[in-house]
Amino acid sequence: MKLLKILLMSVGLIAICAISIQAVLQKPNGEGVSSEVKEKAVGETYAIHALPMPEKLNFAGESVPIDNPDIYERMDRELLVNTYWQSNGLLLIKRANKYFPVIEPILKEYGVPDDFKYLAVIESGLTQAVSPANAVGFWQILEGTGKDFKLEINDNVDERYNIEKSTRVACEYLKKSKEKFGTWTMAAAAYNAGNAGVSKQLERQDVKNYYDLLLGEETGRYVFRILALKSILSDPGKYGFYFEEDQLYKDIPTYKLKVDTSVADFAAFAKGIDLNYKILKVHNPWLRDSYLNNKSGKTYYLDIPEKGYYK
Repeated sequence: MKLLKILLMSVGLIAICAISIQAVLQKPNGEGVSSEVKEKAVGETYAIHALPMPEKLNFAGESVPIDNPDIYERMDRELLVNTYWQSNGLLLIKRANKYFPVIEPILKEYGVPDDFKYLAVIESGLTQAVSPANAVGFWQILEGTGKDFKLEINDNVDERYNIEKSTRVACEYLKKSKEKFGTWTMAAAAYNAGNAGVSKQLERQDVKNYYDLLLGEETGRYVFRILALKSILSDPGKYGFYFEEDQLYKDIPTYKLKVDTSVADFAAFAKGIDLNYKILKVHNPWLRDSYLNNKSGKTYYLDIPEKGYYK
C-alpha cells in the first residue's frame, strides 16, 4: 500500500512539473516569468542556432563573393529559412534520393553543371507543380517555351510533366543563356527572370555580374536559394537533418511500353496490363486525360512499373 502511495505521489509531482512548464510557455511574452525560469523551461528542450557561413561557396564552379556584406546577408537568410523549414527540408532530401538519379545523367549528357539539379529543387520542390503563371512540372516550363523546344502540349498530352523530356528542354535553355551571358550564374538568374529581363537590367545598371545587379525580390534571392539547398542537400547532417537510408524515397524500376494507336480508356488499358489507372498515371503524369486521341499514329512510350512493387 505504501509503495502504491509513493508511486501515485511521484506521478502527481511529474504532472505538476509538466503543467508548470506548460504554463510558463503559454504565458504571453513570458509575463511575470523570470528569464532564468524561461531558460530552464525552454532552452533545455529546443534551441535555435545561428548557422556558420561556409568559408568558400561556388555555383557551377563560379566563385560566390561571400566576403561582400550584402552577399553574406542574402546567403545567410536563405540558409536560415531553408534549414529551419524542417519539414520541407526533409521532404526535399527524400525526393532528391528518388529523382536526382534521373536528372543527373541528363545534365551530364548536355554538359550542364551538376549544380543545376538544385535549380529544379527550388523551382518545384521536385514535384509536378503548376505555378500561378501556368508554368508546369519539375522545371516550371511555360507553354510557349515548351512548344518552342518541341514538347507536345495539348489536352491529351503535356510533355512538360515528363521528367526526362523537360530536363532536356531545361538544359537546352540554360546552355543558350550561358552562351548569351557568359556565366552559369547569369544563366541561372535568366532561367527565373528570362533572358530579355536580365539583359535589360544589365544594360540599365551597366554591370556584368549577377552579384552586382539590383533585382526584384524573387530573382534577387534565386541563386542564393539554389546555393542554400545545395549546401543543405549536400551535407544534411551539418544542418541538423538526420534519417535512415530506408526512410528515403526510392525510384521504382520501370520498363517502356510502346503505344502507337489511340487509347479509348486508360482505366481498361491499365487493367489489361495488371495495373490500375492511378499507378499508370503516377508513372506517366504527362498523360493528361483518361484517353488518348492518337489519330496520327504517333509512337509514345509509357513507363510501366516492374512487377512486385505495388501490392
